Amino acid sequence: MDNQVIVLNFTHAYENMDFLHGDRYRWIDCTHLAGTECYCDSEGEARLRELLAPYPPEGIHLIDSGDYHYVTRLWTDKIHCPFSLVLFDHHPDMQPPLFDSLLSCGSWVRDMLDNNPYLQKVCIVGASEKLKKETEGYDRRLLYFSEQTLKYREAWHLFSQFYLNTPVYVSVDKDVLVPRYATTNWDQGSLSLSQLESLLQVILRHEKVIGVDICGEIPFCQLADVHGSPSVLQGINEKTDEELLKVLERKWKNRSQTDV
Repeated sequence: MDNQVIVLNFTHAYENMDFLHGDRYRWIDCTHLAGTECYCDSEGEARLRELLAPYPPEGIHLIDSGDYHYVTRLWTDKIHCPFSLVLFDHHPDMQPPLFDSLLSCGSWVRDMLDNNPYLQKVCIVGASEKLKKETEGYDRRLLYFSEQTLKYREAWHLFSQFYLNTPVYVSVDKDVLVPRYATTNWDQGSLSLSQLESLLQVILRHEKVIGVDICGEIPFCQLADVHGSPSVLQGINEKTDEELLKVLERKWKNRSQTDV
């Protein structure tokens, strides 16, 4: 895997994160794109696909706010072998689409299950139990570890035994975390950062993790609308992003050493 981390800059959320400005980080400017916030129209989708065309699905991708979580579908459209998606998110993102022709941050997982011929299974981790109804009709291809279920030791045991017999793509929305560890523009879940890292480790031991993306930043223009100091709130996100990247990069460093 290439050591380069792809940073998609939609909302300026990453620009004050000093650690993301090293040589290993490849920034893609998306700030000029229209028709991409929450819903992505055909013109916005075409432009995004053009920007992402030079880059593979392998590796680590930072995709800004959860408003752009549908970009995971664009990364996984580049995978041309059977694979499974593991999604850490407070929302299952499986709402029925309001407009069939538009990508949406709220329905992209349903869209993948309906239209991606290579997607074998989806595992959703940390979503609200009350939103499980969005997944009705997909039981044979979907596993759902809700945040309420994860409060019980038995669920952690089941998850620790979790195995997928296909390559895996992992997507993390930081709204799965309590506000102490992330400031997002969506309602948030109940996982601590250490719990998320422990769950990630279960998946990262898989011998074939294709790639990982992370979203859940708060757009820079919305910082003033959130209770608390903007610099403190950004600092929370920066610390969590840096910690998650360390966990992910350690996985691939260890794997590459094993392959030598």
